[in-house]
Amino acid sequence: MAARDDFLLDSLIEMGYVTNEQLAPIREEADQTGEGVVDTLVARGILTPAVVAQAKAAHFGAEYVPLGEMRIPDEVLALVRRDVAKRFNVVPVRKEEHGLVVAMADPSDLDTLDGLQHTLNLEIIPAVATPEDIEAAIAKLYGVRDDSVSKMIQDITEGEVEIARIAGVQTDDGSTVEADAPIIKLVNTMIVEAFKMRASDIHLEPLDKRFRVRYRIDGMLHEMKSPPKRLQASIISRLKIMSNMSIAERRIPQDGRIQATVGNKTIDLRVSCLPTTHGESIVMRILDKEGLRLGLGELGFFSDDQQTFERLIGLPDGILLVTGPTGSGKTTTLYAVLNYINRPDRKIITVEDPVEYIMSGINQVQVNEAVGLTFATALRAMLRQAPNVIMLGEIRDLETATIAINASLTGHLVFSTLHTNDAPSAVTRLIDIGVKPFLVASSARALMAQRLVRKVCKKCGQPYQPLESELQALNIDAAQAAGATFRKGRGCAECNKTGYRGRMGIFEIFVIEDEVRKLIYDKVPATVLRARARELGMRTLREDGTRKVLAGLTTPEEVIRATAMDTD
Repeated sequence: MAARDDFLLDSLIEMGYVTNEQLAPIREEADQTGEGVVDTLVARGILTPAVVAQAKAAHFGAEYVPLGEMRIPDEVLALVRRDVAKRFNVVPVRKEEHGLVVAMADPSDLDTLDGLQHTLNLEIIPAVATPEDIEAAIAKLYGVRDDSVSKMIQDITEGEVEIARIAGVQTDDGSTVEADAPIIKLVNTMIVEAFKMRASDIHLEPLDKRFRVRYRIDGMLHEMKSPPKRLQASIISRLKIMSNMSIAERRIPQDGRIQATVGNKTIDLRVSCLPTTHGESIVMRILDKEGLRLGLGELGFFSDDQQTFERLIGLPDGILLVTGPTGSGKTTTLYAVLNYINRPDRKIITVEDPVEYIMSGINQVQVNEAVGLTFATALRAMLRQAPNVIMLGEIRDLETATIAINASLTGHLVFSTLHTNDAPSAVTRLIDIGVKPFLVASSARALMAQRLVRKVCKKCGQPYQPLESELQALNIDAAQAAGATFRKGRGCAECNKTGYRGRMGIFEIFVIEDEVRKLIYDKVPATVLRARARELGMRTLREDGTRKVLAGLTTPEEVIRATAMDTD
């Protein structure tokens, strides 16, 4: 807002948003800084941009439009091209009989109105929205990426690109590309853009007639602007060279790593290349080192579960398993645990495949089956290094499980992961792969299942009332609902219009006590073990998720989606 917006003060006072008593010190401050009074009121937090926009609409007799809450039909968007919307900083709202309603920050800007009317050859009816809402709406409706990856794709599509040498390395056809070639810029921009959007993975998927690009953000895949199919081979060749793969080999899967710098941050990408029917598919996992510094509270534990978990990881020996499907945050939890217990008086060794993050003060071993360094052989060698704490990336077979359990029985604290749906099923899984029940009963200290749910965006989250069906699915009664703080994001630029930003864990902690050990020794079914665990106080994944819904941290639909198997 410019200083000329001070004419709005009378409207703001009449509407009750500001008082003359509040204005006196603000006028003095505005005189000293040279800023407008309205600008100063917004900067001090006395007014919000939305309130100022409403006052401006009232002053000019225009409509105020909350763009963040509106769904604009595609046929209306088609009336204003993206470059026109960006140039004039406007968003089309709806088509009326007498013209096009357009949201703009200043309805008195005659130059914009005349230019827009001349460009579109339509009668323009001005409406008012906040500058922030207009910027976010243009990004959402026309694609924020058009200034980067999409714009580059458009430039490449419109002009002929000759693929030659890539950074001094020849491609399959022997041609070459200079270091500033469009393909290199496109690939680099794609990586930077994905990192800035907080993506965890970049998926490049060759389909029959197109080359699809998707980013996984907060666990959900979002489709991006796709490069032309004819650039598929060039983009894949560039990525394979960056990750030290063979560009001549297209018949077998390959793995590699890329190290890139974004701003002042160095990021690592784990790259997987898989031959498919229509070409090679590449997935790049962006390894976020920030996750290493997470405290246990930041993982999503409530205070009571955190106290239980801290007690368990402070034990001198035994085995603690974290279970859940791929992508449920098990590795992040284990790294947070190691970070928590990493002290000079403890020797910690890990065996991983692959070692994703390098942690100071910890001995990390990379599995290399090609030379015979398997989980089992590494684990045997580790025991001769006299560690206090051992972390296994995953228990995959009987040999690894047996050595890990024996290590836990001989004075070592062992952490590992297992792929099971819930915590009690981990017992059944270990017995199924051949571990004797008495060994499981003697060594296990706790089993913890976890899932990830998206957190309500802090910036646009607002109170709301869930559907009755959602309350029933989560067993929330009227008394609980009355005292709850249900929240849901309406969508903003901060969360990419999803209403969610970031993820947190929901947990099911199964502490192994004497009565449970007897049940394990008797080889009771997982259903019996689960029922008894609940009687002893184990909170299920859905119940823990429900607590976080009641606290307004996530939404019922997120918990229901993440715990679809947990219906008891």
